[in-house]
Amino acid sequence: MLRIRRQGGSQLPMNAIREWFQRHLSNPQVVALVLVVLLTVVTIWLFGDMLAPLIAALIIAYLLDTLAERLRRHGFPHLLAVLSVFLFFIAVLLVTFFWMLPLLTRQTSQLFQQVPSMVAKAQQALLLLPSKYPALVSEEQIRELLSGVSSEVLSFSQTLLSVSFSSLMTAITIGIYLVLVPILVFFMLKDKLLILGWATGFLPKDRHLTEQVGREVDQQIGNYVQGKLAEIVIVGVVTWIVFRFIGLQYTVLLAALTGVSVLIPYVGATVVTIPVALVAYFQFGLAPGFYSALIAYGVIQFLDGNVLVPILFSEVVDVHPVAIIAAILLFGGLWGFWGVFFAIPLATVIQAILRAWPRDMSQA
Repeated sequence: MLRIRRQGGSQLPMNAIREWFQRHLSNPQVVALVLVVLLTVVTIWLFGDMLAPLIAALIIAYLLDTLAERLRRHGFPHLLAVLSVFLFFIAVLLVTFFWMLPLLTRQTSQLFQQVPSMVAKAQQALLLLPSKYPALVSEEQIRELLSGVSSEVLSFSQTLLSVSFSSLMTAITIGIYLVLVPILVFFMLKDKLLILGWATGFLPKDRHLTEQVGREVDQQIGNYVQGKLAEIVIVGVVTWIVFRFIGLQYTVLLAALTGVSVLIPYVGATVVTIPVALVAYFQFGLAPGFYSALIAYGVIQFLDGNVLVPILFSEVVDVHPVAIIAAILLFGGLWGFWGVFFAIPLATVIQAILRAWPRDMSQA
């Protein structure tokens, strides 16, 4: 009797799982939604590197289509709206690659050239600590620390050297992207309805659940990405103006880092504080310029988090901070920079699916 009860108890979880699959996966709408999600994830996972130009063009075309749609609402013909938005994209691309990137490259190179003098200055400052604070730190501890730092700097230099050897292949890849991506963007904008009609033709006719998730995701991701790009530009430009007024070196590089830092909530601002503080310290020392740079950076981050973000994202994303950090860790580990960039939109996709998922058969 006891054996029968044990067998019956062990079958209960399996029966519950079987009933759940029968209840949900017998619904064609749920099956269509699951297939779309699985196919998208598997395609990006297996063929993401090969399809990178296509994915980049799809993202850019998705963002530019909002501008084209606004022009169409103001009476622009479809082709004229597409050409106007496409020429704007080409202008931004040219400015980025022929003005912004050379500036960033030049300032990054100058900063690395000053690293040895910065390290020497830091070593001198550290070697003075045992005489000033003999009860807290010894000369042996300082020398061990300096030895460890020197090995890390050497390792980093070797990494940069290995990267320089692959710069030719990187240049070739960028050249291919600069040719392929604009062409793909133009045709995706021009033939949007044709492409969407072809893609939806593979979905079942009864796809109400998939369309519901698609509408919510489209609204959330579109608003989020546009708002985030606006935030990056505003924060970067304001930082550049403020640091230039203070007289801080490497203003373009530090402003770009500060702008990109908004991609990682709660973490990016803290991480970028380190290069800002180091550059300010080695330029000004513990003088008013050092404190002015840190205070200005803190004020910019405060205004970004408490004024700019509420204005840009007041009705866009409603995801708990724990979920945001988990999404950044997960998708950043899977897809690197782009995983971090789209971590919050992907979190909203998962949230939209969970909201739309029928709790029972009557809701499907």
